[in-house]
Amino acid sequence: MSFSCAPWPDCGVARFLSLLEGPWATLIVRNLLLGPARFTELRDGLEGISAHTLTRRLRTFETHGIVTRTVHAEIPPRVVYELTDLGRSLEPVLQAMDAWAVTVPLPPDPDAVAAGVEVAHAGERREVAAAGRA
Repeated sequence: MSFSCAPWPDCGVARFLSLLEGPWATLIVRNLLLGPARFTELRDGLEGISAHTLTRRLRTFETHGIVTRTVHAEIPPRVVYELTDLGRSLEPVLQAMDAWAVTVPLPPDPDAVAAGVEVAHAGERREVAAAGRA
């Protein structure tokens, strides 16, 4: 595989990162892969995201054809966000990111290290000799 090192917009990696920059963008897509959602459902499913950030990301996604925004003529109005085919095509990308990330060793937990336990990979623990023990 080779990557283009050309400046935006020719470099696909740069284009991807400019559209999905920051952690919230990818997590919004992840949550919308589960199906259409209202704004409050998305906000509640993304602990710590501000309404401003969520709104800005959704507008960017809508502008670039990743998300559709449907306003239902009801009182009060109901707005539903849904991935387009282009947005849904990100699913294998997110799956690959997930598969790769679970192979990365977790940082050592200072409490576990002090207790003589080292975390090698996610979910894998092994006893280690504590420094200074005879």
